This record gives sequence, structure tokens and C-alpha cells, in this order.
Amino acid sequence: MKAFKKRGALTHFQILSEISKQNPHLKQKDLAETLGITIQAVSENIKTLIEQEYITSKDGRSPYKITQKGIDKVKRDAISLRKYSDSVLETMNHYKTVWPAIAKEDLKKDEIVGLYMDSGVLYAHKKEEDATGVVLGDAAKGCDVALSNLTGLIDMTIGEAVVINLPTIKEGGSDKVNLELIKSVYEQGTTTDKKIDRVAIAGTVSRAVANMLDLPVTIEYAAPQATANAARKGLNVLALCVGDMTKAFTRELEEQKIKFDIIDGGK
Repeated sequence: MKAFKKRGALTHFQILSEISKQNPHLKQKDLAETLGITIQAVSENIKTLIEQEYITSKDGRSPYKITQKGIDKVKRDAISLRKYSDSVLETMNHYKTVWPAIAKEDLKKDEIVGLYMDSGVLYAHKKEEDATGVVLGDAAKGCDVALSNLTGLIDMTIGEAVVINLPTIKEGGSDKVNLELIKSVYEQGTTTDKKIDRVAIAGTVSRAVANMLDLPVTIEYAAPQATANAARKGLNVLALCVGDMTKAFTRELEEQKIKFDIIDGGK
């Protein structure tokens, strides 16, 4: 929006717009109240507009009159503002109504497809599902596809988390960790026998333990938030954390209403 890049340009546009209404009794106080700025700011802007020959005035006081040059400027700026507003609205409408998914097979524009969630990822295919969408453009198998007109419900079960608290380095670190316990939890799953889909770590000791057990770490940074988000998408997470880091996990999981268990990973 080039017209309003300069400092005070939008205020100039607003003042000129108000003056163009041809109100002979318009005062600086009225402009200040309408625009939500101080009378001093109005006075300074009016002085500038007079110097630039956009308005005329006797001794800088009302009544103010907009010149033809000022009218032309308001028209140009109004058109610029309208174009900018239209582009923003178009972007917002597009953002609100277009959803991405992964094409499970080759899809064609305007096809109605079924939607389902698998391992936290939304997929689209030609089979019937409780949730459907309309393909906005051709997409090859495995690629992202844009969808609109989503209807129905996507079957998605909330996942669980198992948080294992590990000893700090001052407490002995990995030497004091019950590796067999952690290996067992990873292989057997959650307390409700759900398979572990992701492994999260927080802290150097957790990294060392994951390396020792050859665990596939997929969550490491912002681990508490990422663990909760993964569970919200139906994934079950094993989280290894050190000392007081456990509190961040429990707080985030409780806030997101994720079912979780805490296990002491020390010997």
C-alpha cells in the first residue's frame, strides 16, 4: 500500500476525507475526536496540508476547504486503500476456506474426496469417508492437495503420553537410569497398550539415554508443546525428560486435556 508508507500519510487521508464532506463548522477539536488523536496533532497535520496546497484556510483556522489537488489525492489514496483491503479480504477468505492434505492417489480438480487422519497427517482419497472435501486442483499421489467445502467429521482419537522422569547429571545422569524399564515402555506402549508413535526428549541426559537405546527421537525442541500437539493429532508419545523439566510436560498435557502417565526412570 504505497500511498500510506510515509509517516502521517494515513492521518492526512483521514483529515482530507473529513474536510471533503464540506462541513463549514468543522473544528480541529471535532477532527481530533473523530480520528482519536490530539488537537495538537490535528493542527500540525492541517498546517502541512495547507503548505502542500491540499486544503485552504484563513490563518490556519476553520472553515477548511479542500482544493482540487486535495480531491485528486483523496481519490488516489481511496483507490489504493480499496485495492489493499480487497487483497486482504481475498487472502483471508482463501486462508479460511482452503485446507491442505496429502493425496493418497492421483486426484483431479473438482473431485469429491474422502478425508481421514493417519499418524497425525490428513489424507485425501476417492474412497468414501465420514468427512469429505472438494479438490481445487490436480494433485499427484503423495503430493499436497488443496481442498475446499469440507463437510462431516474426521475420525481422530486423541493420543496419550508416557512421561519418564530421568535423574539429573548431579544425580548420576544416564548411569542411574533404568534402561530396561524405558525399553520395555517403548516396546509395550502406553498403559492402555497403545503403540508408541513418537519419542520426545528434553535435556542432555535424555539424549544420551535415547542414543543408548537407539530410540528414534522425533521431538526435541519445544518438546512439551510438541508432545501435546502430537497427542491432539492422535499420536502416542514417549517423553524422556530430566529433573524439573517434567513439570513443563505435565502442565502442557493437563492444559490440553491429554491423558498421560508419569514414571520414575531411575534405578
